[in-house]
Amino acid sequence: MNMTALSSSLPKSNLARSIGLALLILVASILLLAPLLTYPLYLIKILCFVLFAAAFNLVLGYAGLLSFGHAAFFGGGAYIAAHAAKVWQLPFELAILAGTAFATIVGFIFGAIAIRRHGIYFAMITLALAQMIYFLAVQMPFTGGEDGIQSVPRGYLLGIVNLENITAMYYTVLGGTALGLVIIWRTVNSPFGHTLSAIRENETRVISLGLKPERYKLIAFTLSAALSGFAGSMKAIAFQLASLVDVTWHMSGEVILMTLLGGMGTLIGPIVGATVVVGLEHFLATSGLPITFIIGLFFVVCVMMFRRGVFGELKHFLQRGQA
Repeated sequence: MNMTALSSSLPKSNLARSIGLALLILVASILLLAPLLTYPLYLIKILCFVLFAAAFNLVLGYAGLLSFGHAAFFGGGAYIAAHAAKVWQLPFELAILAGTAFATIVGFIFGAIAIRRHGIYFAMITLALAQMIYFLAVQMPFTGGEDGIQSVPRGYLLGIVNLENITAMYYTVLGGTALGLVIIWRTVNSPFGHTLSAIRENETRVISLGLKPERYKLIAFTLSAALSGFAGSMKAIAFQLASLVDVTWHMSGEVILMTLLGGMGTLIGPIVGATVVVGLEHFLATSGLPITFIIGLFFVVCVMMFRRGVFGELKHFLQRGQA
């Protein structure tokens, strides 16, 4: 590269970095002030689904694995965390850790069974395995059946901060979600993440380099399950409820919708998708309109107009502009 090209590329790089930093500061400021503007429990729901969608995007967008069973990790972690907090009377941190550990173990087992299959076969195996977790949630005595686990105590953060205060609970979930997103960001920008992308693009070539794609896929699937369980655990403690809704196959379909709507294979896409879907459900809940039909119609329109997702199309447009 000659000096002229180098000097012309540096301002663009600095400008992009400055814009990214400014956007980060703006988003952080909005999130910190958000409880003053709207109901914190609604914001908590958005944050939990943002982390859930971002965790699912790790296997769909970067590893190329379409899972129809992620509700098993999200809802399973919620049940274990709720039971640990209410019956075992574990503190907040240990209850969350118990739900996350359960999702991690189940994710590893599911991945070990399904990871050697491809395409629709992988999707159907994960769906069948997730239905087993749903059956256990219906039948096991500790889950409460259709009533779920109710009146879950929130406890204290580090034994000091009373999480019965909804604002304190919001900032706690915000911190947990930020931690999960940082883990995902670090993963996809590491050599491991680049290898995952290479496997998605051309698995045969990766095998020819002497690597074992199944091992990378299993690690990614297990990490995704762990973060999904983490999100479900926080949601159960925050809402003081673990129910069958979180473990049904409809929840697996909903997180797929969020990821595709925002743009899979991007870090921001699932955040956008989860915010849009949860927002639509919230504002349409009291409208009397058929929520499922409206969201489905919105999804069809977005797929036809934005084939890469909302943020995916925006990113593609900006890249073309730079080129």
